[in-house]
Amino acid sequence: MSAGFDWAVGLQWFFMLYFVGINSGYLMLNLLSLGSLKRYIESHSLDDLPRGISGLEPPVSVLVPAYNEEATIAGSVRSMLQLNYPDYEVIVINDGSRDGTMEALRREFALLPFPEAYWQRLPAQPLRGIYRSATHPSLRVIDKENGGKADALNAGINASRYPLFCGVDADSVLERDSLKRVVEPFLEDPRTIASGGTVRIANGCRVDNGFLASVGLPRNPLALLQIVEYLRAFLFGRMGWSPLNAVLIISGAFGLFRKDVVVAAGGYRRDTVGEDMELVVRLHRLHRTRRIPYRIVFVPDPICWTEAPESLRVLKNQRVRWQRGLSESLTMNIGLLFHRRGGAAGWLAFPFMVVFEWLGPLLEVAGYAFMITAFVLGLVSGEAFLTFMLVAFGFGLVLSVSSLLLEEMSFHIYPKPGQVAVLLLMVVIENFGYRQLNSLWRLWGLLLWMARSKARWGEMTRSASWQTGSGGGAK
Repeated sequence: MSAGFDWAVGLQWFFMLYFVGINSGYLMLNLLSLGSLKRYIESHSLDDLPRGISGLEPPVSVLVPAYNEEATIAGSVRSMLQLNYPDYEVIVINDGSRDGTMEALRREFALLPFPEAYWQRLPAQPLRGIYRSATHPSLRVIDKENGGKADALNAGINASRYPLFCGVDADSVLERDSLKRVVEPFLEDPRTIASGGTVRIANGCRVDNGFLASVGLPRNPLALLQIVEYLRAFLFGRMGWSPLNAVLIISGAFGLFRKDVVVAAGGYRRDTVGEDMELVVRLHRLHRTRRIPYRIVFVPDPICWTEAPESLRVLKNQRVRWQRGLSESLTMNIGLLFHRRGGAAGWLAFPFMVVFEWLGPLLEVAGYAFMITAFVLGLVSGEAFLTFMLVAFGFGLVLSVSSLLLEEMSFHIYPKPGQVAVLLLMVVIENFGYRQLNSLWRLWGLLLWMARSKARWGEMTRSASWQTGSGGGAK
């Protein structure tokens, strides 16, 4: 019996220390983020004053891959055509959509066939045609065979004319000054090769003819929970790594890259569902191992608004896909881990992602399962079980509350006291069921990756209820 108890006590301490470690790691990121955000706000304290374009901004190609986006594509493209930026083009890549995406684009933007040279620097599926808007000269549409998001982005890069490209999801809306803000790191430091902004939940907001008219909260509880989740992921998960030049994730919904660097690296890989993260990790690995100076930066105030899943099925598919993408991104670039020239990216961020994000779902679910089972069987004491639960839930609550407080102290996106109260309630609810459910979904994604089962994107149902005006709403 004593051997059984010794084994149980050993596992008890292992899981206890793991949960302390993961929460301590996130707490350290919180502290780094707090300092970084304070410095950023101080250095940009005059940004809200009226000012014109500096004239130094490099031209940008905005790439919008679209697959079955009939409900949102017109409003999203309209918002991108109204950006406050001196010189840019918008390229929509219709990736073999089976719905009315192409028809919606023709109708809204008066598309005409536009024969032009197409330089295929990166591999991509064959084109069906290239079109240009008769009403918006800066808008072109590429119609191509279906090949997936990475393939569509490669086709957009091939067709792009400018030295920087910005990938934006077709269900997203950029604030008017977002492009101007996300390009700033390229002006401040010539070593910058990529920068990313903040992604926020559009559910509950109102977008009128491409403009963000008002910020609101969704009624759907799943979307509300994701607002808190996104605050924590962007303000802490990325702001903390940025000053160390160790940001491993730039969201595919809103990221700016130097085109020549991405082309030299081989473009987006088409054999992964996590093409956005994989590209960023690969850029770290290639630049570190080849001793090429570079910076990859997260910028907190350029905002991209995107629609979040409102059903458990769609949300589950998304999180399973994200975990598979994470697994592929890390294993495809394992050479960065503890490389002698890996810097903070290889010695801090990469092992952090391996232990707490990649293997995290397995260890978290195993920890909960073991501690509950062992407590019921009398293998661990009530005091040990209570301590474990306080660590698991209490730390998570502290981290979520601090994320919300940091948001309120810095950008104050949700101005009404009632909105903050609702989000505070979601912070509590999130830690008692939602995060554990997410761990189960992520574990399933990890197991599917380990089994080498064929990856599928799954369908993302768009309500587009937050879009009004011409082209808004589901068709």
